[in-house]
Order: sequence, then structure tokens, then C-alpha cells
Amino acid sequence: MAKKNKKKKGHGGKTIAKNKVARHDYFIEDTYEAGLVLEGWEVKSLRDGRAQLKEAYVFVKSGEVWMSGAQITPLLSASTHVNPNPTRIRKLLLHDYEIVKLAAAVDRKGYTILPLSLYWKHNKVKLEIGTGKGKKAHDKRAVSKERDWNRDKQRILKGR
Repeated sequence: MAKKNKKKKGHGGKTIAKNKVARHDYFIEDTYEAGLVLEGWEVKSLRDGRAQLKEAYVFVKSGEVWMSGAQITPLLSASTHVNPNPTRIRKLLLHDYEIVKLAAAVDRKGYTILPLSLYWKHNKVKLEIGTGKGKKAHDKRAVSKERDWNRDKQRILKGR
């Protein structure tokens, strides 16, 4: 008998850091998986879970994709001959056709590229990025109201 392939909804790896503010402030349309160019001390810090994506942003410059503002705090046991910079600009690894799509999305009005989550996949660090359009204040209220209504609806149906 042949096995059926089950599609997983998420990325399937252990999450290092999430950017919850991005999903709150933006409508995320497309998501991409990107690799990161990291130094040795950064990988060790990520294994310890010392990362923050809250103020990070992604930009396209001369056909390459870069991430700035992500904080990776160095371990205290970092080597003395390495000068760790926790907020350095890091290069993202994507296919050419993905970079073209991202650049086209940024050129449209109101779209930006956001880092969504940082996770492990087959012992490699991956970053989930997405193109998003900013939410207005009334959009945030509507999403919150809809989420509350869905929660109440589940409670009502469960009580039956």
C-alpha cells in the first residue's frame, strides 16, 4: 500500500524567534523561505535561542536581499579574537525568481518585506519572510473583533 503524503501547514522546524508584531501590523500575502549567511558565534547564539526579530526589516539592494535590525545576542563565551556585532546586516539566500518577485512587490504601493520567523530546518537556520501591506487602525479593530467572535462561536458550539 502506498503512503499518503500529509502536507504540513508550518515550516516543520524548531522555532527560534517569531515576529508577532508583523502579523499584527500587516496583512501578509506571500511567504518565502530564505537561508541566512551567518558567522560561527551567531549559530551558537541561535542554538541558545538568543534572537529577536521585533525591529527587523528586509530590503532588496542591487539584486540581493538583506536583513537589517535583527538582534542576535552573542554568548558570553564568545572568542576573544572575534568582535561580535549583534545588529549587523545579514545577507539572505533566495532564488533569482524569488528575488524578482520580492522586488516587484516592493515597487507596488504600500508593500514591504517582513521577517516573520526564524527556525531550524535540517540543522540549517531558515528565515520565513513575507510581503505585506500595512493595516490601518480600523483594520486592526476589525481583525480583533472577528477573532473574538470566532472564539465565542467555538465556545457556543462546544457547549451543545
